[in-house]
Amino acid sequence: MTVSEAFGDVAEILARLNPTQVLKLHAPSAMAERVEELVDKKKEGDISWEESIELERYLALDLLIGLAKVRARRLVEA
Repeated sequence: MTVSEAFGDVAEILARLNPTQVLKLHAPSAMAERVEELVDKKKEGDISWEESIELERYLALDLLIGLAKVRARRLVEA
């Protein structure tokens, strides 16, 4: 199994728990602000190794939520 497949499988499980609630998921403003800060630091080339890891984790979480929303939308529309 690839990492992409694992994300897809977990997203499917999350979507099936409560599709309408999954569609309402969004990042808290503090998280969005932190991601923006980290992205700016990366663009400037002033990001530490720890901050890079933190950014990657946020991006992975965003990917998982996005995949879950796509699957939830399909379930709601079916």
